[in-house]
Amino acid sequence: MKIFVIAGEASGDMHGANLLKAINRLAPDVQFEGFGGDLLQGAGMKILRPLDKLNFMGFLEVVQNLGTVRENFNICRKALEANKPDAIILIDYPGFNLRMAKWAKERGIKVFYYISPQVWAWKASRVKQMKKNIDRLMVILPFEKEFFAKHGMEVDFVGHPLIDEIEARNTKYEIRKENVIALLPGSREQEIKHILPEMLKVQAQFPDYHFLIGKAPGRTAAFYQTRFNLGNAKVYEEGTYKLLARSKAALVASGTATLETGLLKVPQIVCYKASGISVRIARTLIKVRYISLVNLILNRPAVKELIQSELNTETIVSELKRLLNDEKAQASMQKDYDKLWQALGGGGASEAAAKLIVGDLYK
Repeated sequence: MKIFVIAGEASGDMHGANLLKAINRLAPDVQFEGFGGDLLQGAGMKILRPLDKLNFMGFLEVVQNLGTVRENFNICRKALEANKPDAIILIDYPGFNLRMAKWAKERGIKVFYYISPQVWAWKASRVKQMKKNIDRLMVILPFEKEFFAKHGMEVDFVGHPLIDEIEARNTKYEIRKENVIALLPGSREQEIKHILPEMLKVQAQFPDYHFLIGKAPGRTAAFYQTRFNLGNAKVYEEGTYKLLARSKAALVASGTATLETGLLKVPQIVCYKASGISVRIARTLIKVRYISLVNLILNRPAVKELIQSELNTETIVSELKRLLNDEKAQASMQKDYDKLWQALGGGGASEAAAKLIVGDLYK
């Protein structure tokens, strides 16, 4: 049995690796190849295209890298035609994966999609094509099952894989009493260059704290040290979870890290900044009230979101002081984080998804 896997981002690489391990526990004969990163490779997948050739953020950035995007499509199509897999597993990464779902389905390849595109945020019209091109869609956010049901598509809610990832690493959830502020500016170069400088500017206002930058997968410490004026900030290379376990607060780029920070119960400020063109286009298309997964899942502003011009030294300093010094604000956020755990259910997302996939393939 051969399965082709496509994960175009660091979070997809992590969740995909856990899924592949779970599949191989049920079906040891399955062979994997596809697009992804070091974690998928470590799970036994042959990598045909690495993450640094796949990961672009924003409308402008995608346009600027159209040549690479086209090359990725061509490599993928040729590999599928040459190797004729029994199925394809697509992990998030919708701009690329929804197109590949259509291409693969038209050629008789069974299509599994793990971690749904956020069509509830924008382009709900895509659901019609998803129904046509995806054999099984496995979602990880509790409100997604209801959303797709309203659009006439049956999906499987398997729980959120971050719960398993956090528990597997045996990370403490309570905040340690170290004077550390975590800086998590994202994994893509485009977002880091917009967000990290704003985070770094506030150091002088917090002389009693150590600012540690969480190194993104695929990045080196030199990437941060040579491109940015870090001041007294240091690059932390021991992993996001260990960093958060040490931190009293965190400045976090919108994305998966906001949910990780919430599940680890660290007070956070969500930060987002991108090119002006990308943001203007996004604001005309995106239909949700919040940009952080914590707020989206809880359906309320549990964590502060600073977007574009709001992401400046004055507002970051003000919000960070509130999180560090206001016990009432801290207690309120911790209650919200408890509700977040409850909303995401128990663990076992990778195993649940693997059982569905293996069950379909070995009928």
